[in-house]
Parts: sequence; structure tokens; C-alpha cells
Amino acid sequence: MVLGSDSASIALDSDPAWPEPPLTPDLDTTPRQPTRFRATSLRVQGSPHSSHFSSDTGSTTESVPLVTPKLPAPPSPLRDKSFAPEAAFLTSTTDTFGVGGRDSDSDEGFMLSLQKAHSQSQLQRLPGWMTDTISPLSEFMIDVDPQEYFADLQEIAEGESGSVYAARLVCPPETFSLPPETTHVAIKAIAIHSAVSPKLQDLSHEMELMCGVHHDHVLRMDAFYVNSVDDSVWIRMELMERSLADVVGLVGEGLSLQERMIARFASDVLLALEYLQKHHIAHRDVRSDNLLLNASGIVKVADFSNAVRVTRNSPMCVGAVGVIYWQAPEMRVGAYNALKVDVWSLGATVWELAQTEPPFADVQDPREIGVQWPPLRQPELYSRGFHEFLKLCSRPYASRPNANELVNTPFIRNACGRAVNVQLLSQCRAIEEHVLQRENEIGGES
Repeated sequence: MVLGSDSASIALDSDPAWPEPPLTPDLDTTPRQPTRFRATSLRVQGSPHSSHFSSDTGSTTESVPLVTPKLPAPPSPLRDKSFAPEAAFLTSTTDTFGVGGRDSDSDEGFMLSLQKAHSQSQLQRLPGWMTDTISPLSEFMIDVDPQEYFADLQEIAEGESGSVYAARLVCPPETFSLPPETTHVAIKAIAIHSAVSPKLQDLSHEMELMCGVHHDHVLRMDAFYVNSVDDSVWIRMELMERSLADVVGLVGEGLSLQERMIARFASDVLLALEYLQKHHIAHRDVRSDNLLLNASGIVKVADFSNAVRVTRNSPMCVGAVGVIYWQAPEMRVGAYNALKVDVWSLGATVWELAQTEPPFADVQDPREIGVQWPPLRQPELYSRGFHEFLKLCSRPYASRPNANELVNTPFIRNACGRAVNVQLLSQCRAIEEHVLQRENEIGGES
């Protein structure tokens, strides 16, 4: 049986069965053993917070799911603060530096040249030690005082390298080529210390890697500013609603996450991976923490701290990165095709969305993690297309399909409409309000 169009087809088993049980465990002991603790954490501070997920992946920019803050302007239900995983912080496909359109890579190169000239004049006005520290990002800096453009900052997340704030736009959104209805953005503030920061150097690497990458399902940093008042770098980004990890965390509180919703999430990610592969970019850390939802129910891939650009003729890499539960098994045994690992990780995420925890979450010894995911607890709840999709994602890398081949599978074609996921986000907020009320009542009784 063959699925797909003339340009992309996948050969399936004539009689697909349930996903295979785990095979012989991978006994490689070289990769690090990340720990991921999952727990609902709705902290009381005026309004509910989304669930808290943490990992020790060591990513550089803490890409956290953002929630719309409780501010006067936005009309929708709002919240104060969100705690979320430590991961890289990337943003939307709005204009990269707020200085006009970006119709082509050459246009972006021109904007970068203009930006570099402006940033140099700003650097000349900064203290010498600060200039040296932020020099890796100098060509990406915008020569303005960010406090003139963003006001009413309200902390919504905190990470290893700094806090994230919801900020009200002081100027018209068109100034940054944002949609006219935009009232708030997110600002990541990273303190500038006298020593050169590896995090700032890594941010420069990410900016260079993502130059020319523009897609509706890929999040990216929009702009960098220097706030000389508090000696910090401000990163502007789209204000996101939450991560898929946050969504999974609410299933235990009564949220219903249906197969067709999962298919819509996976479809968005596949479109992003298909685009990235055309640019020979491997994300290498696809997981629920790094897949963020905006208020329109659109999933965007975030955290490119582990990403790498390869060539069509030389896609091989060495070194395991990411978190082991979502990690393609070939990453732990030597050289691997970097353009093949993201599909495995997406399959592991789909498995997680169905089971509410990642594969092998209960395994203590990384040597006991196999090369196939464990069987689903209740496989009969899921369609044949769902099981076929998992089997395709978990194939050995030599026969593993690319993202463009998976978009036409029955599981993806049966995805729900976007409006269903918007409704799901409303249910998430309602559940959080209920949990907060329950915790307040318990606290009042004690």
C-alpha cells in the first residue's frame, strides 16, 4: 500500500499492526542523561499560571510558552504569569528588525547591513566593557532606546538567563511591521555582565543560522535592543499562548486532547520541518516544550539552540543533543543524518500527546531506552492512521520518511480545523481558573 502524491509517497505494510514493542535496548552510555520533571504548578498571584516543565538541556535562550498578561488593553481572558521549561527563546515571523518588509533573502541582507551601521553608532555610546560583552550581537542590535517603544512590562516567565515580560506597544504596531491588532509583545531581558557571555555568543549563532528563514510555523527572534539603564539586552518576540507541554499538563485536570487535535499540531510541525529541510536546517530538539501555540491555535517551532545547518551532500553529524526521551536512537551511537532526526522526535511528541508523558519517562537508566517506543497503554483508542504515523516516524533512519512525505498520511489528513484548537485554548484557561479557585479554597481552609 502506498500513500501520498506523485512527488512524495510512502510504502506502508499491507496489514499494519499496532506499534511494535521495544526492541533490544540501546546500551550506549555516552550521552548525557537529562532529567525532565513534570508537574502542574498553578501559582497564586492574581490569576493562574500555566504548568511548569523543566529540563536540563542547557539551551541558551529559554524558549518559554507565553500567556497574554492581565493588562487593560487586550479584550480576551488574561493571566499574570507563566512558568515554563528552560529552552531557547525564539519568536514569530513578523518583520525581523522592525525596519520594513522582507520579501527575499537579499532584502534581509540589506536590512542587516543597515542595522549593523545603526548598531555601531549605538555601541560607540556605551561603556567599553559593555561594548566588548555584546559585540557578538552588535550587527543585530537596533539603535533605539527600547523603553521608548515598550511600556507596562509585566513578568510572565522566568528562566536561567533572565525574565520574560509582556510589554505594551507604545508606538503603532506598523512601526515593527506587526499586524494592526497587535497591542502587546514579549520582551526577554538578559543581564549584561562584565565578562563575555556564552549565551550572547550563542544568540549570535542562532541569528546567523536563522537569517533568511521565514515561515508561519517557525518562531524566531524579532529584534535586539540594549537597555543601558539596567545594563541588559532586550529581545523582542511574539507573545505566545502556551507550549504543547503545558497543554499535556492539563489533561490530568480534565482537559480532553483528541486525536484530531494532535493531528493538527503535528501537521503544523511537519510544515515547519519541511521548510527547514529545504534550507538544510535540522532542529535536533523537537519536543512539546519547544512547540508553542499562539492565540490563533497555530503551532510554531521554537528553540534553535541545538539546530545545525548541513548540506544536501553532507548531512551527517555527530554528538547527541536535545532530551533523550525525544531523541532519535541513532544520535546515541555515532554519526547520523541530521535531517532525519526531527521526524523521530515529532513521532515521540505525538506519542507523548496521546500518553501524557514522553516515551521512556519511567526509565531511570538511559542504557535501557530502546530503539522503538513502548506500546500505547490503550491502543484501541486510536485510529489505524495514528498507529501508521507512529510506525513511519520510528523507522530506522535509512527508511524513515521526510516531513513532506508525512503530510499526506491519513492521520494528518484527518486533522481538526484551526477553530477547534482555539476552543481548546479556551478550555485550558477555564481549567486553570478552576484549579486556581480550588487551591484558593484549600488554602483558605488551612
